Amino acid sequence: YGLKVSYFTGKLEAYLRYKEIPYAFHALSGKEFTELLPEKTGAMQMPAVKLDDGSWMTDTTPMIDWFESQFPDPSILPDDPAQAFVCKLIEDYADEWQWRPAMHYRWSYRESSKLLARQLADTMGRDVNIPTWLIRHRIENRQRKNFVERDGVSKQTWDHVEQSYFRLLGFLRDVLKQRPFIFGDRPTLADIGLMGPLFRHYAMDPKPGIIMREDWPEVMAWVYRVWNARASHVNGPLVNGIPDDVANFLKEIAETHLEALCANAEARAAGKKLHDPVIQGIQYRDVPVSQYRVWCLERLQEQRASVSQNARDRLDDLLERNGALEPLIRLSDVKSGYSVPDGAPFERSIPVFE
Repeated sequence: YGLKVSYFTGKLEAYLRYKEIPYAFHALSGKEFTELLPEKTGAMQMPAVKLDDGSWMTDTTPMIDWFESQFPDPSILPDDPAQAFVCKLIEDYADEWQWRPAMHYRWSYRESSKLLARQLADTMGRDVNIPTWLIRHRIENRQRKNFVERDGVSKQTWDHVEQSYFRLLGFLRDVLKQRPFIFGDRPTLADIGLMGPLFRHYAMDPKPGIIMREDWPEVMAWVYRVWNARASHVNGPLVNGIPDDVANFLKEIAETHLEALCANAEARAAGKKLHDPVIQGIQYRDVPVSQYRVWCLERLQEQRASVSQNARDRLDDLLERNGALEPLIRLSDVKSGYSVPDGAPFERSIPVFE
């Protein structure tokens, strides 16, 4: 259950297609999104999956973990513990940090917002007895307020938000000069995670899509290479260790995503509903505090701690050299209070923002 313009629906579909796991796609209606999904999964978020036994799943990160347990070969996680952790870190960065610029490009620019509001209204408005023009108007206003203005995008932060997109494009171009996928000749979780922002938003929305097609065509080619990949015929080797082009990008992830996770966790521990994080010297204001993103930091810390001692020493050296270790472990007692992941993806989920 999802939409063909949806950030996370595109991510999950890219995964299912690569693993060749058969599925039937159902385009969500408005009432299904506001009534059925909260009833079955606990949150108005897409995609959701209904299995043949009638059980429901949500949240792409634990869903992919579950699918990997059922369809383990070939794994999208490398055998190398350092590569596997970096894949998870890149996925989390793509899910949570790149969300802001992806939503900004979609809803801040008229050519994108008008198109997407119409596409959403045509699909989700099919079971709502309201004029289509009013549905489009409501969608456009709601999305801009909730996911742009209330997420800290302002005149003061506008350029910084957009530079996150350009730095990601630069990272991928450097990688793709050397390899067809981030860690070698086949997709890993790093590629699948980045399909969230890069496929249905950056590659397909008018404003960022023009930028990618005109100036970064090798990245556009990678987006559709991942979409077209099938494990039965794209199954080459991975590189050894962490290539310099990937290691260098850890500094960007540390300065943006990990700093944002720490600021959010500190604000939630202080009982705040809003906070004002400073990211790469830029002040964001009145950003909602997210319990889910406390869990993201908690989960990354747990994943690092689960690596064997010898492998963790090598991983920590890599992270420290690129500025990512200190923000990852800065908060020593991160507790999200989100117990549902013990049963994820089958238990009731929480949205990123309440």
